[in-house]
This record gives sequence, C-alpha cells and structure tokens, in this order.
Amino acid sequence: MKDIFLLDADETILDFSRSEREAAARVFARHGVSPSEAVLARYHEINDSLWKALERGEITREKLLSERFALLFEELGVTADVGSVSAEYFSELSACGHLLEGAETFLKELSRRGRIYIVTNGSAAVQRRRLADTGADAFADGVFISQEMGVYKPAREYARYVEEHIPDYARERAVWIGDSLTSDMVCAESAGIDFILYAPQGAAERCAHPVARSYDEIFAVLEEM
Repeated sequence: MKDIFLLDADETILDFSRSEREAAARVFARHGVSPSEAVLARYHEINDSLWKALERGEITREKLLSERFALLFEELGVTADVGSVSAEYFSELSACGHLLEGAETFLKELSRRGRIYIVTNGSAAVQRRRLADTGADAFADGVFISQEMGVYKPAREYARYVEEHIPDYARERAVWIGDSLTSDMVCAESAGIDFILYAPQGAAERCAHPVARSYDEIFAVLEEM
C-alpha cells in the first residue's frame, strides 16, 4: 500500500503555464515588448530549454535566471537590464498562483490516503507563495524546494535528501508523481521507488512507468500498486 506521496508541483498540481504567461506578459509590456502569442511561446521555449540544461548540469541557476531574458531580448532586438527584468518577473510570478483544474479535489483525496510531500525545483520565495496562495501547502506534510536544499532535481542528492527528511520513510510505501520524465522520473528511479507520470495529453515519448492522463487515473494506478 502506498501512503507516502512525493508530489511534483508545476504542471502536476500548479498551473505553471498560466502563471508564466501572466507574469511574462506584464513584465514584457513594461519594457516595451508586445506580449504576443509568438513572443510568449518563444520565451517558454527558451526557458524550458534552459531548465533542461540545468537538470543536466550544463548551466547554473544564477545564469539561467538572466540568460532566458537575454536570449529572448537579443532575438527581438530589445535593450534592457535583464537583471531588473528577472527581479520583476519573480515578483509577478510569485503573485500568479493557480491550481490546475481538479487539483484541489485530488489533493484532498490524496491526503486522506497518506502523507504528501511536495518535491519541486524553482525559487523558494516564488514556490512557497504560490503554494500558500492556492492552498496546496495545507495538504502537504512537507515541502522540498531545490533552491533551499542547494541541489536540483534530478540529482541523486535531491532524492536522497528527501528520503532522509521524511519521518518513518519506507521505499516500498513511497511513490513519486510528476509530469517530467527528465526530472521526476529520474529522481524516482534513482531513489528506487515507483513512479507515475502525470500527462493529461499523453506521454510524448515512451515511458516504462504507468502514465495517468487524469487525477482519477492516478488513483486507479495507485490501487494497483
């Protein structure tokens, strides 16, 4: 029986795509950049690629935070202080907390079945405020944010830290639930525990683990574990 749930935040319970678009649109507009669909899509593409590079250890978090804006603005021919833009973006992002549809009901039921530990990369200030504003943190027995830990998913050290800081932890009772094959799945595999991929649109590539397209399907998978 699984009763220790290691639950990713962004795009698993939090609507990061919506938060990202809202925050970026506000900041870009202040700096003379029209927040068109094309511009917002290109920012997302750049940001996502840099986070993947961080997961692979190819870039530092500090470099990522400014590089994503520097690359976009260079493409657009815009001159701006990317340090200031980054600070403004964090302020806006922290104020844009949204749950995915059905996430509150999911969290209520999951908390009834056991303990929830949120496992997330990102800025501590941003993640903690978004989790608090959406009420998601009220269902969690603990929150593990990479910036506070000094190590990022999918590093084995991240998973090890989580294991060591959960009372009465047992691998056979734990399951990692998240939307990323490159961070969540890798962490689960390195920790030697079960993994469920949350992919409402279906898995983009082959996955050797259970794939759930809805929260109800997550519960169906849990019943089989």
